Amino acid sequence: MSQQLSPQEQATIAEQIRQWAAELGFQQLGIADIELAEHEAYLQKWLDAGYHGSMDYMERHGAMRSRPEELVPGTCRVISVRLDYLANDTRPLEVLASPDKAYISRYALGRDYHKLMRKRLAALAARIQALAGGGSYRAFVDSAPVLERALAERAGMGWIAKNTMLINPDAGSWFFLGEIYTDLPLPADIPRESKHCGTCTACLEICPTNAFTGPFQLDARKCISYLTIEHKGSIDPALRPLMGNRVFGCDDCQLACPWNKFAQVTAEDDFKPRHGLEGAELAELFLWDEETYLEKTQGSAIRRIGHERWLRNLAVALGNAPTTTAVTDALLARRNSASELVREHVSWALRRHGL
Repeated sequence: MSQQLSPQEQATIAEQIRQWAAELGFQQLGIADIELAEHEAYLQKWLDAGYHGSMDYMERHGAMRSRPEELVPGTCRVISVRLDYLANDTRPLEVLASPDKAYISRYALGRDYHKLMRKRLAALAARIQALAGGGSYRAFVDSAPVLERALAERAGMGWIAKNTMLINPDAGSWFFLGEIYTDLPLPADIPRESKHCGTCTACLEICPTNAFTGPFQLDARKCISYLTIEHKGSIDPALRPLMGNRVFGCDDCQLACPWNKFAQVTAEDDFKPRHGLEGAELAELFLWDEETYLEKTQGSAIRRIGHERWLRNLAVALGNAPTTTAVTDALLARRNSASELVREHVSWALRRHGL
C-alpha cells in the first residue's frame, strides 16, 4: 500500500507528481500538511462577526472546512495546484472607466473553470494512485468546504495578502486553485516565512464599497463580488451607487496590487473571452431575454446567478450610467418586469435618471 512507501519513494513520487501537473497544464503544484489551527481560529472569528452575510453554508460546515481529515477521513496531505486565467487584451481599466459598459470579473469571461480543472485533477489523481500502488484521492475545485487559500499557503505557493487573496511572487493573484486530498504521506512543502505586502494598502484603499475592515479582514456583506454573485435578495440601496458598472464580481483589489505586474497571461483557449463580454454595453445586455441569457452563458460561471439576478445587477449599473436614450429605454422596457426583485432595482435606476 501507498502508506508503506519509504521516504525516498515518497520523494520520488512527489517529484513525478510535479512533472505530471505541468504536463496537464497547471502552472504550479504544492503539497501541504493539514495543520490549519491558525486559519480555523481566524475563520471562526470571521463568522462570529457576521462577515459571511447570507452564506449560511459557511457556518453549517462547522470545522470541516479547516480540518481536511473530517471532510475526507484519512487525509494527511493536500496537493494544491495553480492554473492562471488572465486572458490577454481584456482591458479591465478601460472598461471600468466606461460607465456605459458592463464590467465582468476577468475570471468569468471564458468557460467555467470548474469542469476543466476537475477533469485534470482526476487524471492526476489516477496517475498518482497507479504509481503509488493504492491510496485515497479526492479532487476538489470550489465543490466542498475547503480552505483552498490557506492550504495553498501551507503548500508554499504564496501568501494570503491584505485583500485575502493568495499572492504568488511570480504570478500575482490572477489564478484558480484546486486540490487533491490524499492519505499518501508525501513530503510537505515549506510555507513561506512571511507575507510580502509590506506597508502597501493599495488593495484596501481602492475597494469601491470599503468592504475591508482592516488588513486581511473582508466584510463580504459589502463586497461587490458577494453582492452580485452570492447574495440572492435586494442589494442595499446605500451600496448601489458605489458599485459602478460592476455586474458580476469585482477585480479592483487585484488591479491595484503591485504584485500583479508579474501575472502571467493564460495559455488556455477556454479562458479567452466569449460573446464580447469583456466590454459589452450595459443596455444591450439588459435586453437579453432568458433564452438569450442561457444561450450566451452556457458553460460560463455567469450562468450560476440566473437571469433574474443578472438583470438585478445590470439595473444597478444602468442606474449608475450616464443618462442616455439607450440607457433609459432599456430600463423602461423592464419597468413592469414579472420579477419583483428586478422591478425594485429598475425603479431605483429610473429615479437616478429623473424618471
